[in-house]
Amino acid sequence: MTGQIVLDPLIPLILLVAAAGLAVLGVALALWRGLPGWWLRALAAAAILAAIANPSLRQEDRAPLTDIVIAVIDETASQRIADRPDQSAAALAGLQADVDRRDNTELRVVTLGDAEDDGGTRLMGAVAEALAEEPRARVAGIVVITDGRAHDIEAAPDLPAPFHALLTGQPDDWDRRLVIRNAPSFAILGEPVTLTLRVEDQGAAPAASMADLTIAIDGGAPMPFRVPVNEDIELPLTLPHGGMNVLQFDTPEIEGELTDRNNAAVLQINGVRDRLRVLLVSGEPHPGERTWRNLLKSDSSVDLVHFTILRPPEKQDGVPVTELSLIAFPTRELFLEKIDEFDLIIFDRYQRRGILPAAYFENVADYVENGGAVLVAAGPDYASADSIYRSPLSAVLPGAPTARVYEEGFRPALTDLGQRHPVTEGLEEFAPAPADEDGPGWGRWFRHIDVIATPEATTVMTGVDDRPLLMLERVGEGRVALLASDHAWLWNRGYEGGGPQLELLRRLAHWMMKEPELEEEALWVEPTGLTMRIIRRTLGEDVGAVTITHPDGTETVLELEQTSPGRFESLWEAPEIGLYRLSDGDQEAVIALGPAAPREFEQTIATGDVVAPVVEATGGGVLALADGVPALRDVRPGRPTAGRGWIGITPRDAYRTADVTITPILPPWAFLLIASVLVIGAWLREGRR
Repeated sequence: MTGQIVLDPLIPLILLVAAAGLAVLGVALALWRGLPGWWLRALAAAAILAAIANPSLRQEDRAPLTDIVIAVIDETASQRIADRPDQSAAALAGLQADVDRRDNTELRVVTLGDAEDDGGTRLMGAVAEALAEEPRARVAGIVVITDGRAHDIEAAPDLPAPFHALLTGQPDDWDRRLVIRNAPSFAILGEPVTLTLRVEDQGAAPAASMADLTIAIDGGAPMPFRVPVNEDIELPLTLPHGGMNVLQFDTPEIEGELTDRNNAAVLQINGVRDRLRVLLVSGEPHPGERTWRNLLKSDSSVDLVHFTILRPPEKQDGVPVTELSLIAFPTRELFLEKIDEFDLIIFDRYQRRGILPAAYFENVADYVENGGAVLVAAGPDYASADSIYRSPLSAVLPGAPTARVYEEGFRPALTDLGQRHPVTEGLEEFAPAPADEDGPGWGRWFRHIDVIATPEATTVMTGVDDRPLLMLERVGEGRVALLASDHAWLWNRGYEGGGPQLELLRRLAHWMMKEPELEEEALWVEPTGLTMRIIRRTLGEDVGAVTITHPDGTETVLELEQTSPGRFESLWEAPEIGLYRLSDGDQEAVIALGPAAPREFEQTIATGDVVAPVVEATGGGVLALADGVPALRDVRPGRPTAGRGWIGITPRDAYRTADVTITPILPPWAFLLIASVLVIGAWLREGRR
């Protein structure tokens, strides 16, 4: 129970002050005139003013409230390494025990998890949210159990009590991490690009001048290197293929380091071709020749070299073949000296005429074996005695002619393999009309060269009587395609609605250029936040389960469901950001959700330097849990709140008012009676005199 005198004036305060001023003037006048009752007059005026001020005794019935200590427990990823979880648990238990021994103190525990979008440790945000839930007048102290690596220190709120940081970790902690300092998002094929890497040791690391580093491209065999430690490394790299190249960098875990979560990094660099160099050799003018030329010239990234044999074979005028062109046909330069500079060679209705010797065809075959690409668009020439198949080029062609040519209407159709092959899958969607019993709703062609596919060839499209129409084959390191018809141009002209000629040729070119997205056997991931769309493409009928290796080494086995012929998918929600490895036994993929080494693992050595400004502003302390769990003490405001082995809280003496009683000191008539007696006394004294 507490009491205090309060005033509740009966008139506005300004009038009360004015009345007091008049009373003072009256008393001063009486004193100046020498009236003996001036002091009685003053007491009477004071009694009247007191009555107007209406003094009362205010009494409160107060219930004391407990002090609140807020404990923020950092449970982010960097706090889950080594023995830090045990240290955090021991510190919380010790703090809880100290609070439980006090009658007037409560502990509020707040846990802090990983922030979304690789936001790191939002320690100050957690403190601000905890303060918003509690009356600030009751908060006696704030304790955070953390490694000190806060990533939002600039957002520290105004703290009403001492702020203490209890640091996990050990004095001899050290860690090694791999840092990608500079990397482009795309690179020109054939031109080196420079990456900047760094293998960095932190903390009490053992002396080391060199470290092992492995680099793998698209899940291939790792390439080992020895690199200096704590130095930037300039690494020149030439991308092996177009499209997305996935580069994985790893440095092995060393015994004693805190974690290997930051020992790997993944880069995705898109390989683009500066110019796609295409050599188009047309055997004779025909309607499809202009279509080929227009399609290739319409792409500004294509550098086209086109030669056409203008003289028909049946013309006999005795003119030497070396003099039949407007300019000399640079056969030696194209097919011997600079053949490796071309990305794709197209033979469009070309037949042997003595212009290209057998040795040149043999050189083209070697070009394919060494990684080149050849596309043959066959017409009647392919079935003739002068067919290019009857040359050394036959060693790499996927189909042998039977000399039979079908001159009748037919619709190209996809084979079972063609519905699963990336070159032709989904081409039905480009049909101008719905599919029927005759196949996709494409326009008809009217010439089909009969060929026998080699055992190694993959037939993806058929024509007359389900005979091979489009055959693909891998030869050595290169690829070859044979289109057994010269009527593909009808699709381009829109005959009977046309067909997907442009899409088909684009996919053919990209498959022959070995673009990863058109590989027959592939496993890849399309990430959206923490959600993975896992996609497996195959020419087979079924695929095995995919094993997902998490950043912490645990594994998840996932079954895929077929969504279309040759395509299997599944959606999976990853539990955290980091580097994931996927494998189904045959194919492997690597994907980084967020960075491969999240922000939590950029700096893993515990330190109080980051939170020191906040601690110092409140007079708190930074203590290492490796030295033991500190005790809790009461400290008066303005005194040091931390010392060796202890931290302090400031008691707030907060209370809750249960009841309030207001009692007038005297009733108004009593003030009036006192004033009257004093006035009469002054009159009697002065009248007697």
